[in-house]
Amino acid sequence: MTSLQAVASTRLYRMIADQIAARIKAGDFPAGTRLPAERDLAEQLQVSRASVREALIALEIEGYVDVRVGTGVFVCAPRETARRDAAAANADSVAEATDIGPFDLLEARLLIEPECAALAAQKGSPAQIAAIRAAHDGMSPTESPSEHDRAFHSAIGAACGNAALAAAVSHIWHLSTLSPVFHRLEEHFVTTRVWTEAQKEHQRILAAIVDRDPIRARHAMHDHLVSILARLREDFGSTGIR
Repeated sequence: MTSLQAVASTRLYRMIADQIAARIKAGDFPAGTRLPAERDLAEQLQVSRASVREALIALEIEGYVDVRVGTGVFVCAPRETARRDAAAANADSVAEATDIGPFDLLEARLLIEPECAALAAQKGSPAQIAAIRAAHDGMSPTESPSEHDRAFHSAIGAACGNAALAAAVSHIWHLSTLSPVFHRLEEHFVTTRVWTEAQKEHQRILAAIVDRDPIRARHAMHDHLVSILARLREDFGSTGIR
């Protein structure tokens, strides 16, 4: 009896990256040249700019392009085949573990975390709210802010009174930590100035939870996550990012 073969599910950004990589290998985009703008690539491929953004970051990780924030995306000179193949294989192995793009992860958070904040304002115990405050107070824009950022959001999830929602928040954050594409996006666009803005947004969320105001807490968390999405969607060619 013939056995069935496993079906591989390829993420859209990976398909876009493979297509652009093939064009680079074919010489259609010579080394040193600037790739078309994200908007133009998205129109040509009939996909979202977010998917193109993820594809370009994946290509940077694999050594095909150099992302220069404020200038654009440039094709790299060919590396040794073995070195590039090793980078691609490593990216593929991580992709198998996550298989989810950073914008999908953020959009999932946008669906879940505002409700968690509202529930935390309603149901959070004094000890749980104290944990949220401690995570906020420990966040410094210059000293491991991402660790305190995760602690802040996780504490809100824990305070929502719903174990399934808390587990969902924890799992989405775990997937984010596994994603090299997510990390590289943060390296390009999340600066000290951005962390300072995030800290102010956290303060508004905390204040609403402390005041036991679920509507304000929901809106503050929603606005915070929308701001994160906006910051990570800044155009690579924009000169106003840094």
